[in-house]
Amino acid sequence: MYTSFAEIKSALEQGESVVNITRSYLNRISEYERLNAFLEVFEESALEKAKEVDEKIAAGTAGRLAGMVIAIKDNMAYKGHKVSASSKILENFESLYSATSIERLLDEDAIIIGRTNCDEFAMGSSNENSAFGNVLNFHNEKMVPGGSSGGSATAVAANLCTASLGSDTGGSIRQPASFTGTVGFKPTYGRVSRHGLLAYASSFDQIGPFTNSVEDAALITEVMAGKDNYDSTLLQEDSLPMNEIFDTNKKLKIAFIQDCWDSEGIDPEIKKRSSEVVEQLKALGHTVEGVSFPYLNVMVPTYYVLTTAEASSNLARYDGIHYGYQAKDAEGVESTYKKSRSEGFGEEVKRRIMLGTFVLSHGYYDAYYTKGQKVRRVIQNKTSEILDEYDFILLPTTPCTAFEIGENVDDPITMYLQDIFTVQANLSGNPAISLPMGQHSNGLPFGIQLIGKHFEEGQLFAFSDYMINNCK
Repeated sequence: MYTSFAEIKSALEQGESVVNITRSYLNRISEYERLNAFLEVFEESALEKAKEVDEKIAAGTAGRLAGMVIAIKDNMAYKGHKVSASSKILENFESLYSATSIERLLDEDAIIIGRTNCDEFAMGSSNENSAFGNVLNFHNEKMVPGGSSGGSATAVAANLCTASLGSDTGGSIRQPASFTGTVGFKPTYGRVSRHGLLAYASSFDQIGPFTNSVEDAALITEVMAGKDNYDSTLLQEDSLPMNEIFDTNKKLKIAFIQDCWDSEGIDPEIKKRSSEVVEQLKALGHTVEGVSFPYLNVMVPTYYVLTTAEASSNLARYDGIHYGYQAKDAEGVESTYKKSRSEGFGEEVKRRIMLGTFVLSHGYYDAYYTKGQKVRRVIQNKTSEILDEYDFILLPTTPCTAFEIGENVDDPITMYLQDIFTVQANLSGNPAISLPMGQHSNGLPFGIQLIGKHFEEGQLFAFSDYMINNCK
């Protein structure tokens, strides 16, 4: 069982083959099929690619990711393979091209082993909104793995792959990383191409990795990053090395958001462990100070006003006519639209489409959408102001550990508040990482989060690795 790329490279140096490594993952996926982490395993194409990589290794022409086995969230296009966003409306749809991020991983000889379950169209915090059943948490199968990238998080936590890709719109990588004890990273908005990612909210979505080590997260991000003509929102510069080493002689200034520590909803053990990390960093010579962030309570409402508006627009293309699910008993254009979308989309997706359509509607646009954009700017400015004075922002990833399957399914507000500590980085566009930092007395893991400066992922990775090794 390989938990990191370093272990795989070591095995390859000792004569192991990529085909055998891939088969070992395939066997483990079969063993843990009950977790429902995978919607489809690409056994045939994965083994074909593994054989090709073995030949490249023998010829000395293998790429930087040779032997790394990666799972992809089911909202990323992979040519010749199905993609559904875990929705009935796209069931059995086959991708005609590959996402830029997928192409770049394949070009460096990664093995794509399958597509992972997620909340439908990445809308959810528990992976209970999938049209194909919920994912189980590897650490306790009665609990959710988090969402929306719950399948990708569980796949890494259960060692069903070396790493996986998720998408993060409001915390959909970092929240499940916290719930599953993995490393989850959201790059700066504009660092990794969104081409080939099925859009939820285009000004928020980012592709990022789940791994068991910071080093692997940095390598994958570095490979995926860089300019792309297919994404006009991308930073049009070549990718820079991201596996930086932190200079232990350097002493940093770190801000922790006092409002998170003082939040009534935070679990006492998470609060205690977060405070311990602060004290450990101080003992290492760093300056760690509490700062006020008075917008904590408006971030989630702002996020949902803006993202549902974008979702309403983005999901209009799924109409039962161009492609995807079409209601069988529909007659005429209007009936086809209504019945196909009503039957094809799940309840949460329909709820968010209706919310978004409302906030964009005549008479309410300025009251909700325009005001939401103004509040977003205030949040961006405050985040930048803090990071002008401090190197990083430290805060818990989640207010609690994983909750029971079904516990919050009838309470959308409670479910939406799961994102309270993660949406800041999406609203501001900053890079953010969740690091496994503790185990609760209930036996479940939880993470702590670092937010860095725009496009300074290398420094964020370097300090994250330093924290994992020194804050135990």
